[in-house]
Order: sequence, then C-alpha cells, then structure tokens
Amino acid sequence: MSTTARTTAPAPGAAKARDLFPPPPAFAARARINPSSWTAQRLDDAAADPLGYWEAAADALEWRTRWTKVLDWQAPRAKWFVGGTLNATESCLDRHARTWRRTKAALIWEGEPGEVRTLTYGQLHDEVCRFAGALRALGLDKGDRAAIYLPLVPEAVIAMLACARLGVTHSVVFGGFSAEALGSRINDASCKVVITADGGARRGQVVRLKETVDKALADGACPTVTNVVVVRRTGHEVQMAPGRDLWWHDVTREAQPVTEAVAVDAEHPLYILYTSGTTGKPKGVVHSTGGYLVGVARTMRWVFDLKDEDIFWCSADVGWVTGHSYVVYGPLANGATVFLYEGAPTYPGPDRFWSMIARHKISILYTAPTAIRTFMRLGDQHVKRHDLSSLRLLGSVGEPINPEAWRWYHQTVGGARCPVVDTWWQTETGAIMASPFPGMTPQKPGSCTKPLPGLAMDVVHQDGSRCADDEQGFLVIQAPWPSMMRTVWGDDERFRQTYWVQVKDPATGAPWYFTGDGARRDKDGYLWVIGRVDDVVNVAGHRLGTAEVESALVLHSAVAEAAVVGRPDEVKGQGIVAFVTLKDGRQPSEALVEELKRQVVGEIGSFARPDDIRWANALPKTRSGKIMRRLLRELATTGRVTGDMTSLEDFGAIAALRPSEE
Repeated sequence: MSTTARTTAPAPGAAKARDLFPPPPAFAARARINPSSWTAQRLDDAAADPLGYWEAAADALEWRTRWTKVLDWQAPRAKWFVGGTLNATESCLDRHARTWRRTKAALIWEGEPGEVRTLTYGQLHDEVCRFAGALRALGLDKGDRAAIYLPLVPEAVIAMLACARLGVTHSVVFGGFSAEALGSRINDASCKVVITADGGARRGQVVRLKETVDKALADGACPTVTNVVVVRRTGHEVQMAPGRDLWWHDVTREAQPVTEAVAVDAEHPLYILYTSGTTGKPKGVVHSTGGYLVGVARTMRWVFDLKDEDIFWCSADVGWVTGHSYVVYGPLANGATVFLYEGAPTYPGPDRFWSMIARHKISILYTAPTAIRTFMRLGDQHVKRHDLSSLRLLGSVGEPINPEAWRWYHQTVGGARCPVVDTWWQTETGAIMASPFPGMTPQKPGSCTKPLPGLAMDVVHQDGSRCADDEQGFLVIQAPWPSMMRTVWGDDERFRQTYWVQVKDPATGAPWYFTGDGARRDKDGYLWVIGRVDDVVNVAGHRLGTAEVESALVLHSAVAEAAVVGRPDEVKGQGIVAFVTLKDGRQPSEALVEELKRQVVGEIGSFARPDDIRWANALPKTRSGKIMRRLLRELATTGRVTGDMTSLEDFGAIAALRPSEE
C-alpha cells in the first residue's frame, strides 16, 4: 500500500448519489426492523456490547452443547462460542423437518432447458441423510475433505449439506474452472472424494465436467482421491474408471441414511473456498461451523427482511461464497424457500431472468451489478414484458454498484416500490458486513450505507488514523466477528501477512483486518466503497479509484458498461484507458469518444480525462460476473494478455477488444 496522500475527488454524479431513498411506507410498516421496532438505543447497545449481540444471535441456532465463552481473541486468532458443539445441518434441515416446514418447499430449481424440480424440507433432509450415508460408505469421516465440482443443480446443495452432516470439510470448485485449477485445489486440500456430474447446461451447450475431472486426476496427479461420484445430469456418454468412479444414483440407492448428524466443535472447518487471486497460488479460505452459521443466519434474516412466504433468489453459483452463504446456509438456517437456476441469465432470450421471476413469483432478488448493467444494456422492454409484482426487495452483491445502475434497478425492475439492499462483504468475511436495513435505513444510490450491528468498521489512513468525511482511505474491520475466515488452509503465515499486518490501531498497535478495499465515509456515516486499492490510478499526483471514472462514463446515455485501468505514462505517471460497452443501437464514433472524455471531465475534473477509449462488445468477466481488470491492465500496457485466464467465461471478449480511432 502506498502512503501517498489521496486526493478527495467528488464522486461521479455526487449530487444525485446523495439523494435519499427512504423505505417505502408500505414496506416499512411490515418490516422486521423499522423505526417502530428498533431504536437508536438498540444500535448503541450492540456497539457497546458486541459479544452480547452475537451471543443472542447464536441462540437462534440449534446447538448440541452450549458454549462456555463467547470469544477467545488472540489477534489474529479467533475462537467463537468456545466449547460449543453443533452440526450445521441440524439448524438447516432437522429442526425444520420436525415442524410444519417439512412440507414447505426448500429448493425450487429450474434447469437451463426448462425442467423444474421442487424439494420440500422433508425431502431435502432425506436426500442429505442418504447421500451422507453414501459418503460414509466410501470411507469419509469427520475431518476429511471432499471436492464438489457440479453445475447448479439440487445435488450441489445436497452434497454440501451431506458433507457437513458427517463433519467432512467441503471444498466447492466452480464448474467453470479448468482441470489444472481443479487439480491444484484438490491437492491443496488433500481431498479424498470428488463429487461431479457428467456435465451441465450453459448457453445451450453441454459443459463436460466429468472430462475435466478425468484430466485433473490423470496419471495419478491427485493421489489422495479414492473415488469420484458422478451425477447423471445431461446423459451424454462419459468414461467411468472401474473401482474409482461411481454413479450418484447407485451409491445413494444402496446407502444407509445418516439420521444422527455428527456433532463438531464450533471451530470445526465447515468449508474451504479457494479465491482465484491475481497471481500466485490460490488462497484456501477456511470458515468455521458455529461462527459462520451465526453470521449468515442473522444477516439473512435481517438484511433481507425474510418472511416465511418469501421465495428468495440469489443468482450466484454455489462455487462462490455468495452461493455458500445466501443460496445454502443462510436461507436454509432460516427455513426459507430458495430458487436455483442452472444456466446463463440471457439464454435462450434476453428476458429469461424476468420470465422466471414472474413464473415462480419470486419476491426477493439478490444479484450482481454486472448482471444489472447487462440487463440495462439489453433494454427496458424485456423487463416490462413480464409481471414482476411479486418482487418486494432487491439486493446487490459482488462489487460496488454505480448510481445509474442502482436507479435503473430500483425503478425499472422494482417499480420504485422495492428497497435495494446494496451489500458489502467478501469471501473472507463470510457474511454481509455493511448494508441498509430495508425497512429502516434511507438508501443512497451507490452506497452500502453503514456497518451492521455488532461490527466495527471504518475508513482510515495507512497509519490507522481516521479519515475525514469524504476523504478516501482504507476500509478496515477493527474487531473480530463470528463469520470471519480463520486461516488460509495450510498456510497460516499467508493469512497473517495478507490481512493483518498492513494497518494497526494507532493507540494500541493491535492489528486490524485490512479488507483490501478503498472507501469513503460521508458526513452521515455512509460508506462508499470504491473497489480494490490496487484498482487505483495515479494521474499527475491525483489518486483516483477506477470505479469513479467508470461511474462517470456510465452516466452517459450511450454507455452500458465501462472498465477503467491505468497504464504507464512518462509525463503523468499513469494514463487512463477506458474499455466501453455501448447500449444496443449506439455506434462507436470519434465524436462519441470526445463526448465521453468530456463527460468524465465534467463529472470529476480535467485530470481524470481518459487518454484512450476502446470499444468492447463485451468486457472480460469471470463466470461470477466480476470484470477481470487485471487482464485489461495487461492489454492496455503491453497490447497482449499472458496472465492466468482460468476463471474467464468468454475468451472471445479479450480477442474482440480493439482501440478506438483517434
């Protein structure tokens, strides 16, 4: 991190971005948390006694043995709910299967070709118990690891929960990763079993997952693997290695169900999730069982104002942390009905999202800003073709949402009646850390508002001193929280060096968790996250978050999406290169290049004027929807891309990029 002073530039569209959107009165009246049910005193109490706050949250779960101590904190080592034992599936399944929820839909799944499956809590419980028995018969026991490499089908959720039922730590690897990436993750975690499928459906094509697994395991490359369990999804022919490979339907048919879940310590690793990283070996983020479940269960219930009648759709894949926390563990711990969709959001037509919301009467949608901007580009007509009156709450996750996209989401998708919960969190934090309460917090487009109760977060300089209002600095978390990552699997020193040495409490020298993000805090205490601190350009001494320039570009009526990177400049230190995707019907031109440059100058200042604007039919993104700015930075600097592209969804997006005529 640089110690260079940061320029406090106005946020693009700042006047509009600071407009307040109070909760709609009809929504607030029925909300779990609203000005009538909550007072400033309750927030003050949570700040004064965070351990008491989290202990009360933990009481909402099902425990085998109650803890003797809420927190043992030896920075950066945290042990939450010390002495407590539980099993995650008892909070997510068993307790619901004993009540009226046994016949309530737990999962509603739609495959990309259009088939639909529904599993009630009773059925999901039975399937999990049966597959846990199959894994036990294959020799898996508490403390072992299993890799899950599946499309977004119900079996992915069943596999995760079956592992948890046995105390087996699961490592879900996103189905878009290559054989090399899969193999490295299997080996790092020493997985004994791989759970996969013959294939999955994506944009009308078969994703051949079993072939990728075979390549990863070829020639003994993953020596700890004893078995591969294969779900029959697409029905195409696959090679089955005798003695190693087994069909899911065969092993479950013969299995003895695990009706008694295995109790584990609160600190037992529930899962390992690998972050792809920009360079070097991926980090295996380790999350505990007790603390993690407390964090996701509480945030799920309060941030999304969850009610029994809701149908909740988080559009993330379970290969990402959003899917772990808000497709599986958070919703199921609260007895929610979860909608799952296997395929591409715009297949076979640009209105697939909206068609599913209308047909399934989805009431809460939680998706990524990248998806929102994609739908903006496709046009309002696809949204307006469908009845979206079932929606009552919208959510945003994955990266900062620019104000223009926020307003479109609120107005066009939500009909101005749905609050938008813009959430900030990370793989490492496990659960949402900053978000509005939809029934109480006035929202500002582009801001994730304030930290949730029980959390201590702030914007500081590198020396730990607090930034002034609207001054850009480093976003830090100043006290432990239950869902925090516990370590990097097999590399505890990397955990310490990556997150706990950069910023310290100036009064005590105690380490603070450094998020890696830059942010501002406005006069109302609202947080404005600008993205990774390495997504910063330094132009003639002015340090700008790339998100600021991107937001300024997207304010132009012709622009659907933009990604900004820096490249070396002999005079200014760095120049600004913008990759711009236009809305349908708009054509690139030299005149439009100049318009966009003037747009940035008008919103931020002349120092932020882009040096180069390049047209992009599509920006390079991961399958989770994040723009791969690292690849764009390489392209802008050297004219070619040589870095790791294993998580890139569409390789054509890189090949098609071309500079503008200037």
